[in-house]
Amino acid sequence: MATRALRIAYYGDDFTGATDTLATATQGGLRTLLFLRVPTPELLAAAGDLDCLGIAGASRSMAPSAMEHELLPVAAFLAELDTPVVHYKTCSTFDSAPDVGNIAVAVRVLSAALPGRFLPIVGGQPNIGRYCVFGHLFAAAEAGGTVLRIDRHPMARHPVTPMTESDLRLHLERQGLKNIKSAAYPVYDAPPDVLDRAVEHAAEEGDALLFDVTRPGDLAAVGRAIWQQARRRGLVAVGPSGVTQALCAHWHDTGEVRVPEGSPSVRAAEGPVFVMAGSLSPVTRRQVEAASDFARIEIDPVRLGRGDADYVSTGVQRVADILNSGRSVIAHTVPFGERPADQSLPGLSLAQETGKFVARLLSRVRLRRLGVAGGDTSSWTLRALDVWGLSFVGHLAPGVALCRAHSTSKDLDGIEMMLKGGQMGQVDLFQRLQDGG
Repeated sequence: MATRALRIAYYGDDFTGATDTLATATQGGLRTLLFLRVPTPELLAAAGDLDCLGIAGASRSMAPSAMEHELLPVAAFLAELDTPVVHYKTCSTFDSAPDVGNIAVAVRVLSAALPGRFLPIVGGQPNIGRYCVFGHLFAAAEAGGTVLRIDRHPMARHPVTPMTESDLRLHLERQGLKNIKSAAYPVYDAPPDVLDRAVEHAAEEGDALLFDVTRPGDLAAVGRAIWQQARRRGLVAVGPSGVTQALCAHWHDTGEVRVPEGSPSVRAAEGPVFVMAGSLSPVTRRQVEAASDFARIEIDPVRLGRGDADYVSTGVQRVADILNSGRSVIAHTVPFGERPADQSLPGLSLAQETGKFVARLLSRVRLRRLGVAGGDTSSWTLRALDVWGLSFVGHLAPGVALCRAHSTSKDLDGIEMMLKGGQMGQVDLFQRLQDGG
């Protein structure tokens, strides 16, 4: 099932991250389409020639057994594609645990179907404030905010996968990924053969190699190292969209891929916008509070999470009535003001029920633009909708893309969707979703 000119294929462990890589690849000059499931031969034919193919998933919120069930058919499909690089796209904060979203499980399943022994791990993504220094992960607390070591960042208090270890080698080792060596950032200023020898040794030994990323200038050297190995024997790479950024930086340097001119702007929405804010992040809370043009409806996460039919039906009708009046709406599970979010909520069931809520709403109201906040919420919302693919429209903020939906349903085909992680975007993000910019 070889696809002509395909350079990289990726699986996103949640839908928000998958759309960020879609945007990264498209703006890097790669013809890219993100599928929401393993594509059929008919969908592949409809997509045409691609340089980058993505599959959006939800493995970040799954137990190991469910991850295997999810990833086995993905691995079989990717093996048939015969692409040089298969990228397991993780969250940029690497939030995962032995029992939820285990990255080692994903590596084991994908590697079993693919030939290469070399496992590159890219530890940073500078454009969204993610940095890896001597193997330790640092992240901005919000867009443009203070950079903190990940175990002192709000992600250290994530309700499902708290990041309490900043050394990515130890973090991944606890999940079962052994023999991780480090390519620390000073090596990028040394002669290229120094990094080449480190890569060759890791490849010969079958070790993983964690690449520091401290600044955009580091990316091309990382991309060169990965691509040299990938052209010899296809490989699995792990990390955020920094993997694709690194490869594109190298291809731009060599002239293999043309650098696109400019970035497409996002126009104002046609008609009212609906946002489902399912994230408990304080960043999302501030974005909801700042969206004064929207009607804001607080959703009880406990009643929604347990699938209270009467409560859901009433909530859907209330939102539909406001949208039909022409006003934009945000439905949010995080409370306003000083009331703390309940971090003990069952994340998976809440995300699944939130997705069903959005699907019921869209069966009643015809919208042209939709926003979803929260990685797991986005993943399960898209799984509840009859959408098979996404293409990139434009950037709303670093790490936050607006995408066009592809569907066999005339009501969903062409709808524009923003899927964002809880920590992503500036405070005026939802206003920008409505007004463009």
